[in-house]
Amino acid sequence: MPDIPTSAQLLADLQPTKPFFVGIDSDGCVFDTMEIKHKECFIPNIIKHFKLQAVSKYVREASEFVNLYSQWRGTNRWPALVITFDLLRDRKEVLNRGVRIPDIPSIRAFVESGFPQSNDGLQAYIAKRGSDDELSRAMVWSTAVNEAVDDMVEGDTPSPYVREILERLPADTDIVVVSGTPTGALRKEWDVHKIDGFVRLIAGQEMGKKNVHLQLAAGGKYPADHQIMMGDSPGDLKAAQAVGAHFFPINPGHEEASWERFYKEGIDAFLEGRYSREFQDELLAEFEALLPENPPWV
Repeated sequence: MPDIPTSAQLLADLQPTKPFFVGIDSDGCVFDTMEIKHKECFIPNIIKHFKLQAVSKYVREASEFVNLYSQWRGTNRWPALVITFDLLRDRKEVLNRGVRIPDIPSIRAFVESGFPQSNDGLQAYIAKRGSDDELSRAMVWSTAVNEAVDDMVEGDTPSPYVREILERLPADTDIVVVSGTPTGALRKEWDVHKIDGFVRLIAGQEMGKKNVHLQLAAGGKYPADHQIMMGDSPGDLKAAQAVGAHFFPINPGHEEASWERFYKEGIDAFLEGRYSREFQDELLAEFEALLPENPPWV
């Protein structure tokens, strides 16, 4: 397994300046951009670069389910691509059309390699292990996705209550953006809306996985009950659980209500030591009910 990315040293070097720590996801959480990114940027490029035009309808359904409407919501693009292809490979309608869904063994190997799941990580993986047609195509696809996001996604605004929360928290908390999105795209969004000044650091996919972000930035630096992660995906929850932090879900499709609840209830409960197991379990029950395991066509 490769070493922790050099850029992640920025997280390790952070030292507490306040008694509490907040990790906060960006896509689908602070910014309601998941729908446009996947439907207009990721999926068209999957169809184009992997030559799946003949089953484009089913590619859309599978990718939307994986990335937006299931337990895999928020999964990094590389394992999400693998899961999407696995769902398509067994789907009756795809089989009936005689379309062969790629097995993508080289992409699977990259996902399981421990290298950062980013374009830079893929380049490092190729430099060590060598390339092939599949990895070359994968890099072209991922680069095209980034270009499409840069071209397409604009005019997005932070969800209601986000700015008010960010204005209130820094008196007591160190805030770090914890995201699987490329860092450049994150910095662009946070800078455009002048909210980057509220956070200590913006950590994207180049710095590793979210649990790594949290462990490096907060592990052993703050008491566990003084740490909280806010996010919209099961991956965010797992990252919080891995370091023993609290979790506050931003429910997909109910983002504004979630932010309002954190503003009116969650902040005080967290800062005053009243963020009970019962309160979190109530939140998690609502959250998990929105993200099923099985797709509707199974």
